[in-house]
Amino acid sequence: MFKTFYPKEYYSSTYVIDFRKYYDMGFRTILFDIDNTLVTHGAPANKKAIRLFERLKTIGFKICLVSNNKEPRVASFNAKVKADYVYKAGKPLKKGYLAALDKTSSDIEHTLFVGDQLFTDLWGANKLGIYSILVKPIDKHEEIQIILKRIPEKLILFFYLRKHKLIK
Repeated sequence: MFKTFYPKEYYSSTYVIDFRKYYDMGFRTILFDIDNTLVTHGAPANKKAIRLFERLKTIGFKICLVSNNKEPRVASFNAKVKADYVYKAGKPLKKGYLAALDKTSSDIEHTLFVGDQLFTDLWGANKLGIYSILVKPIDKHEEIQIILKRIPEKLILFFYLRKHKLIK
């Protein structure tokens, strides 16, 4: 029942993912959520995010930010990481992901999505068949609408972790 929300993989942070491994597996594009995936909510791109994007580009990845935020937020973050971006993406609807694939001239089969929310980020990626990676949120302080979504997410994550024998 919950499998439509399950990530392919789950990491403690975006910054611990071995992206070289995914490149070696044939992935060529990474779509990222911004808030609580790369930085805390509303924060500008920090040195860690900038270094990550530089390293990913050196590996050979195309990168696109896919955010439900308005353009000023996304554009200001992107000014330092210099990637493609889609704002007001409407996640979990497919349109934002498809726009990102179009911007990067990519296909579903060779694309990863990295995000921190099951009901927006992962659900949308999964509906299209994009390889989805869930990361733990960077900050526990979130807007009320996100806090409310975290409650049922905990239940889904419990079953996901149990299924994958990550908890006993």
